[in-house]
Amino acid sequence: MNILLGILTFVLIVTSVFLVLVVLMQKAKNDGGLGAAMGGGMAEAAFGADTSNVLSKFTINAAITFFVLAFALYLGRIYQRTHATPTGDALPTITAPAAAAQPAAAPATTAPATPAPDATKKP
Repeated sequence: MNILLGILTFVLIVTSVFLVLVVLMQKAKNDGGLGAAMGGGMAEAAFGADTSNVLSKFTINAAITFFVLAFALYLGRIYQRTHATPTGDALPTITAPAAAAQPAAAPATTAPATPAPDATKKP
């Protein structure tokens, strides 16, 4: 399933780039704009005098392909998420300890004890 979704994603990207280029090649209705600057004359030379119909058909077909692929990828990702294995995609479960740990007792000092001076001895 992952391979199919990867291929569909690649085709969607190629379709998106093609759609952008076809839209930019079209002439504007007022005979100017970005279509003329980005190759409107070249499109007429390639497709003949009826360029607007050819580019309009390409635009419509590319847009339909784009939306169908986008919807198919959406449904594919939903299917992938609902049929995922719980061990592969889920977060690990962490259990709390049964009893709280008791604080450790303070460590005893190991310094040798010094004898207290004897008050009964006189120097």
